This record gives sequence, structure tokens and C-alpha cells, in this order.
Amino acid sequence: MGTSVTRIHASLLAAASAIALASCASQPSEPNGPVDQIADEKAGPDKNGVVVTGQLMADGRAEAKRADRPREAQAGQGYAYLAPPPPPPSAMPSQPYAQTAIQPRPGDIDRENYKNVEINPVKLVSEDPVSTFSIDVDTASYSNVRRMLNAGALPPKDAVRIEELINYFDYDYALPKSKDTPFETTVTVTPSPWSTGRQLMHIGVQGYDISRDSRPPLNLTLLIDVSGSMSSDDKLPLAIKSLKMLVDQMSEKDRISIAVYAGAAGTVLEPTADKEKIRAALDRLSAGGSTAGGEGLRLAYNLAKQNFSKNSVNRVMLLTDGDFNVGINNPEQLEDFVGRERESGVYLSVLGFGTGNYNDLLMQKLAQSGNGMASYIDNLNEARKVLSDDLSGSMFSIANDVKIQVEFNPAKVAEYRLIGYETRLLNREDFNNDKVDNDKVDAGEIGAGTSVTAIYEFTPVGSDARLIDPSRYKPQPVSATNSGEFAFLKLRYKTPGADKSKLVDRPITEKDAVSDIAKAPEATRFATSVAAYGEMLRGDPYLDKAFTWDSVIDLANGAKGKDEFGYRAEFIQLARLAKTAASQQPLKPIGGRVGGQ
Repeated sequence: MGTSVTRIHASLLAAASAIALASCASQPSEPNGPVDQIADEKAGPDKNGVVVTGQLMADGRAEAKRADRPREAQAGQGYAYLAPPPPPPSAMPSQPYAQTAIQPRPGDIDRENYKNVEINPVKLVSEDPVSTFSIDVDTASYSNVRRMLNAGALPPKDAVRIEELINYFDYDYALPKSKDTPFETTVTVTPSPWSTGRQLMHIGVQGYDISRDSRPPLNLTLLIDVSGSMSSDDKLPLAIKSLKMLVDQMSEKDRISIAVYAGAAGTVLEPTADKEKIRAALDRLSAGGSTAGGEGLRLAYNLAKQNFSKNSVNRVMLLTDGDFNVGINNPEQLEDFVGRERESGVYLSVLGFGTGNYNDLLMQKLAQSGNGMASYIDNLNEARKVLSDDLSGSMFSIANDVKIQVEFNPAKVAEYRLIGYETRLLNREDFNNDKVDNDKVDAGEIGAGTSVTAIYEFTPVGSDARLIDPSRYKPQPVSATNSGEFAFLKLRYKTPGADKSKLVDRPITEKDAVSDIAKAPEATRFATSVAAYGEMLRGDPYLDKAFTWDSVIDLANGAKGKDEFGYRAEFIQLARLAKTAASQQPLKPIGGRVGGQ
């Protein structure tokens, strides 16, 4: 009897399933929703006097940006996101088809994009004595890594750019004596704390600062991504709050214009010095649509050129997650476009936002090609640092095409490696850019009051810590005449608007050396702790196993100094988080339920 009842129940269930499937198949499929309509007509001024021009989203709705976005019914929207239809009966699997299975949501799949980078190798001085690279004052990697550590996970190795971690901090280097020579160099040679028998060469370069009253007028075009992917709180809403801090720093001679882009690009605000109009325009922004970033860049450059002045700082500032998916979105094409526009005298800076689809690779390419800086804004404190406290360094350039070259003395140094700057390496001949052919090699920009730090690790001649054996047959180098020199440092730069470069140089000698890192200046010790933090995050192979996260923390604690804004204390907390962080960001449970159950 029990078996008979079970079979009857099974038959009824099968019949009910068949009826349900037939009913679903007979229903007409719903459209995916109306296609975005773009209003070309100009709107009149609102109560704040803000005139919105160009192409604007007609309904302001948030369009799905990715093909894999789930389709869920949304009441009152005039469209629906629907779950995929069931397969035909002939394709039915052995198990019942789960029509109600919860689908992954945006953010469940990590689509962040980083450049694949090979760690700088150790080089023999006898074969390759000269190291050349472009300076980098970007800080995006530091705050991006901080975001991941605060979420409880270690960052991808390619997200860690050690030079950007180091250059996040101020080191109170000696200031230039006059603006005629806009840089002052500081060098310390100290034993390496993580490798017995090796030395570190800490190079600090400090640029001169300009007062608020003496800075040139600012012609700034804000290009803001208002696509659907920017709707989360850590994207467009955070960008708007950040920009209001920038507006507070404006002077009467500054001008700001605003352009936006989603499925299309449009002008929101013509150039103005009226802070209330700018704030009102920002308050009207909302996210929706796909991402035509290339068209947005084109519009922003045109706006900047309309208000161009040789006596002003002319700059476009892009605020985005970098997830371009309409129009020109190839990084190389965008890089070429920005590089050509740079020649007009309009520079590009990039502020990155968000999690899950952050395109760091594109952001770096654009900033480097545009002669600007790249920052990542993960919270309001970072926005305040970039757009308020460090505004002069972020906006006002004192030198372009800044390159550093270090030639090591084979009589003192057997081998060396540059820590970081993997994406900024140059050929030796690129340094001497007074020649026409090499003058086209573009390097980094330094803003007012900005410092740049580079650290080499080297093995002295005669040390047992050498990693590369000397050649059996190649003649060994003879003693150099400048036997007291470890290396010779050269820095080449152009003043803004100049065609010819200028040179600053100095020898690095035994007078720059200390016998123990505990005797090194505070700046050297803290910069070294940050370099070690980056090397630990990347898993660099050059650190002794005895050097641990506790070693990083102890070194940083001993060099915390005055720390007026608490940045160094925060760094120490990040090192503690890294010590205990998971090696991979945990996957979000689908629909908030483990295993979809």
C-alpha cells in the first residue's frame, strides 16, 4: 500500500511539473525593458541657476551594465529583469530544473583588472651598471591595498606597487633652497634589515612648494562617470562628497566645468567660479546606463580647451571605476588618445572608486599618458588627503618628464636591484632627452611640495651575500678612481612648458652611509618599513625567512615620529591586518545563503 501511494504521489508531481512547464512555454516572453532614450533638448536653468546641456538620460533609471546581471522584477519601473526560461523538455537534466534558483549578483564575480608585473631582478654591476626610471608620485596602490586589507583579505600581487606605497607618505626631506633649482636630494646608505650582507640606498627627492596665494589659476574639467556601475555608495555618492571638498579649496580665479558620461556624454556645467552652482550641479547627478568613457574623455578635453589659458593649470579630472564598455574602451586606444591630447597642454588626472570591477590597469595607463596622477578614493579621509590637504601636489605641477638615473661603481658594488618602479623603467638612452629623438620619451610629473622616494638594495663587493656568481671568463672590473663613491645620482626634468631639460646630480659616497639602520634618519627607517610591507605583500623572494610581519611592525613603530594626521599609525594597523589576513577574498554567499540553500 505504501509503495502504491508513493507512486501515485510521484505521478501527480510529474504531471504538475509538466503542466507548469507547458504554461511557462505558452507565455509570451517579456522584453528586457525599453531602450535608453537620450534627450537632446536643452533644459532651462533650475532654481540654483544651473544650466544642464547636452545629452541626458531621459528617465534616470539604472540600466544593467553587465550581461550577467540577474533579471528580477522591479515594480513601477516599466521593465523587468527576468530569470532565464527553462530548457525544453528534451534537454531536461535528470534532476528537476531549478526555475527559482537564486542567480549571482554583480559583485559576486571579481572583475578587477591589474597589469601583470614581473619583479625587478638582481643585476650585475659589471654587466649593467646603470639604472634608469621615471618617477612616480601616484598613491592609488596604497589606498586600494588598504581597502582590501580592511575587508580581511590580502591583495593580488599585481595590485601592489611598492613605489606608490612608499610615496604615500611625507618624509620631511630637506627643502630646495630656491625655485630656480626645484629639487633637493637626500641620500642614506644603511645595512638591509631583511638580508644580512646587503645594503639599502635610500634616495629622497623633495620638490619646492607654492603658497595658496601664489598658485596659478585652475581651469579644471570634472569628468564624472554616472553609469549604472557607479550607483553604489563607495562610487558616485562618495565621488560627489569628495568633489565638494575640492570646491571648498577653490579661489576666485579658479574655474570648474562638469561633464558626465553613461550611455552617452553630456555637459552638465559650463566653466564657472560660482561654488554654489558647482555644488548644485553635483547634487543633481545620479547613476544609470552603460559606460561610454571614450566619448566622455573627448568631451572633457574639448571643454578644457574652450577655457584654456597659458597662465592657468589646465586639467581634466576623471572620476570612475574604469569599467568602460561602450564606444572606445581599448586601453591602448584610450592611451594613444590621451597622449595626443597631452600635447595641447591639458593634463589628465584620475580618481578611482569602487570594488569588484575596478579597472586599475586602465586607470594607470590613462594617468601616465595624461601627465597626471592616479589616486584611489576608498573613503572620505582619503578624499580629504588628495583633494584638500595635498591639493597643490595633486593639481599644480612644478616639473614634467622627471627621470632618475643611478650609475653604480663596480669597485664598491657587485650587484643591485631597484625596489618597485617596475612599470616606470626606462632605457639608458632615454635619460638624455636633450636630443630630438629621445625628447619624445615621456616621464613623470611632480606637483608642488611633493616628494619622491626610491630604494635600491645592493651587495657590496666582497660580500658573501652575492646572488650571482662572477663570470669565469669575463675580465673583472678594475678599481675606479672614485673609490669612495657607491654610485652617482642624476635627475633630469623640464619646467612646465619648457622643451629642454635641466640636470641635477651628485655622488653617493661613504659620507652618506650609517653603520646600523637604527642610526639611520627617521625617514629612511619608515620608508624601509613600507618597502618591506610591500615586498611581504608581493611575496618577493629576496627577504630572509627570519624577517616577518612583526619585523615590519617593529621597524615602523620605531620610526612613527610626529604623525600629525595619523597616517603612519594607520599603516602599522594595516601591517597587523596583513599578518592575519586571508590569502583570498571570500566569495559572497549567493543571495546571502550558503550554497544557495
